[in-house]
Amino acid sequence: MTIYHACILFYSIALFHPVVSWVPSSSVSVVGGSASTSRSTSATPVSLLAAKTTNEEETTVVTSVSTDEINDIFEDFVNFLQDKQTEIIETVERMDGSGSKFTTDKWGLFDNTNHNATSGGITRVIQGGNVVEKGACSLTLIRRGVLSAERAAAIRSRQDDDSPIRAGDAYSAAALSIVFHTRSPLIPTFRSDVRIFLVESNNSKERIAFFGGGADLTPYYLFDEDITFFHTVYRDLCQDSQTKHPNDAALFSYPSLKRLCDDYFYLPARSEHRGTGGIFFDDLPAFAPGVVDFVRNVANAWMPSWLPIVTKRRETAFTDKQKQWQLLRRGRYLEFNLLYDRGVKFGLAMANPRVEGVMVSAPPVIAFEYNHKIEPDSDEDRMMQVLKIPREWV
Repeated sequence: MTIYHACILFYSIALFHPVVSWVPSSSVSVVGGSASTSRSTSATPVSLLAAKTTNEEETTVVTSVSTDEINDIFEDFVNFLQDKQTEIIETVERMDGSGSKFTTDKWGLFDNTNHNATSGGITRVIQGGNVVEKGACSLTLIRRGVLSAERAAAIRSRQDDDSPIRAGDAYSAAALSIVFHTRSPLIPTFRSDVRIFLVESNNSKERIAFFGGGADLTPYYLFDEDITFFHTVYRDLCQDSQTKHPNDAALFSYPSLKRLCDDYFYLPARSEHRGTGGIFFDDLPAFAPGVVDFVRNVANAWMPSWLPIVTKRRETAFTDKQKQWQLLRRGRYLEFNLLYDRGVKFGLAMANPRVEGVMVSAPPVIAFEYNHKIEPDSDEDRMMQVLKIPREWV
């Protein structure tokens, strides 16, 4: 587990678009494209400008923060992730009702026997539950990691030619990720994560900082009202952030974040999507107005967006045929992880990977059937039509 989540964090840093820079000798606030000298502070100031988001609109970030504030934002978010992990585990154990408990695997900083570690993680896994056949809720914290030449080059490829990021630069990162594979084929698999990254240039001392994350469903049978409910939760969350921060509304665009989710969880060899999506973001500027609250709100919405679906479907009986279809679709889930998922691919490519950790998000049981035929106009066929062509649910 340790390698898996470190890989997700590390590999993502190389791919995500860095949009925040740290300038140790100046303090400039940028408001709607016009710059003005800001109030000086005793700590080293930071000038922040997000020139462009993944959305189609241009967005300019407003603020100037000190290095102490940077550290506070990072550490506050780490504390939030730890509390959220504990909350989710207690909620899922209570909801599942089987008596099954999450196992605990602490490493590095969180292992009381390793007093010198500055990084670490807590991997929690539940298996054999009434609702959750297998699930993982994992926290990872990396402090003062070091960028490899490959990762640094990938970051520079997303920046201007004069980017200061080089091999050997320090980075810190923290993430909480969950995946719950359900026993019933009538309840969707739920996956989500949030993460923060800071990278500091050893030469110029400039920093980039950004958030990533999201939430998505992988259903096996299509209940339109369930998928609509799920998307409505995140649509409303995005719109609330846009209302509160109209100058930066493009950062929180639900249509854009939904499209990013549809695009990422796609199996090109099959010409189909893994599930019915949700939202996905990987380059939100960490110090833009409203971003920290938005990311926290996404994590706070995870259980409220999924548990009502569980409650509605958990007592409904299912057939052996439906279970077999779930196993076949789980095969596609594993196929995506092995062929296309950034973190898994990077983790398995490392020297001496801890495979159990890399594969913790895999379903517990899957099926592969040669040339499986789907009956036209069946429930399975209806599911496939949506996986082939994503629908606008709200």
